[in-house]
Amino acid sequence: MVTAVVVGNPKPASRTHAAATYVAKRLSGAEPDLVVDLATLGAALLDWADEEVSSLVKQVGEADLVIVASPTYKGTYTGLLKLFLDRFAGGTGLRGVAVPLLLGGSEAHALAPELTLRPVLTEIGGTVPGRALFVVDRRYDDEDAYADWLAGTRPVVEALVEARS
Repeated sequence: MVTAVVVGNPKPASRTHAAATYVAKRLSGAEPDLVVDLATLGAALLDWADEEVSSLVKQVGEADLVIVASPTYKGTYTGLLKLFLDRFAGGTGLRGVAVPLLLGGSEAHALAPELTLRPVLTEIGGTVPGRALFVVDRRYDDEDAYADWLAGTRPVVEALVEARS
């Protein structure tokens, strides 16, 4: 299983990065094969001819499992993440299982990943296994914040990835 993580936090090596990597490890049983911390790409995200970004889009698009994570900004994911996701072809750009993950300041934003990120991931071809994941950011390093979601979602991810191969 090839696992990729895409982090749309404007701050490199963020809590969002740690949360997404944790989820990837728990779903796949291993370190992710690819981690794209979009904050490190800077202005290259604005250059549609940039070869590094194009290569990353291709690699993420071909992964069996992709964790797509962002902090919640104004009730949705960041513009940084939108810049990256806009590069994927509609319907076929993302071929694997896609997990939408948003971190936010309070439970008031708990529906944000379901209402904003999930539709984009399915539009570009990803298969979203069950409900999207929301974690209150102050609990990003608390395993209990993920436990129920992982228990319900891991079997679905495993079945979908197995069926894909």
